[in-house]
Amino acid sequence: MDRKLRERAIFEQLAAGNLPDFTRTLVPVKLASRSASVTIFVMPEYLAIGSDTDYLRIPMNFYTAAAVAHRFRFLLPTPKMVDAIYDQSVRRFLPQPLPAGPQMTSTGYYERHNSMIDWQSEIRHFPPDILVAGHKKDVVITNRLIRHPGRIAIYGWHRGPAMPIQPLSTVHGAGYADYSHGIRLVARYALVQDKLQPLRDLLRDSRFATTLSSEGPIKIAAVLPAV
Repeated sequence: MDRKLRERAIFEQLAAGNLPDFTRTLVPVKLASRSASVTIFVMPEYLAIGSDTDYLRIPMNFYTAAAVAHRFRFLLPTPKMVDAIYDQSVRRFLPQPLPAGPQMTSTGYYERHNSMIDWQSEIRHFPPDILVAGHKKDVVITNRLIRHPGRIAIYGWHRGPAMPIQPLSTVHGAGYADYSHGIRLVARYALVQDKLQPLRDLLRDSRFATTLSSEGPIKIAAVLPAV
């Protein structure tokens, strides 16, 4: 498949429900600041296609990631959420970069990197249903996308707390995806003082946005592509 056909197939498979059951059980992650405490609910693993016993963690471009999030009525994380997920993960993978080059965007590289993650999980006895991090860069939302429309924002691949290999970047176009990208969805409701509130509203509200984002309020409608 060429890239466009592959992205279409990814969306169709996920939209049809072809993803591991264990990824459907969300995990709470708490973010706190002087102004507020907010608990978000995230997938324990990156989006994958397949069953609980045979799956491929699937990279995708920003258009596809946004479309999948919209279809499932979820959001993509901010970099600050990615940090919190890593800090609160039960088990952490060691990053395993592959040689750079045109092959980074190939399905073969997707499979090769997935196998490397599986091997690390097996030898370290990671159960499948816990919160894990450290094995991919995250596709994120950021106000930088307003200044740089038509781009994809990536961040993370932590080597340790506050040690991302990939600082926040909007270098690539929104249609770009390579083996290192992971898509972790965040539930559309978050917990504030024992009450569920729409995460979109919290991200736009200055009282809570600084807890969830280092940039302050996120202009959600402006940073996500139309789907």
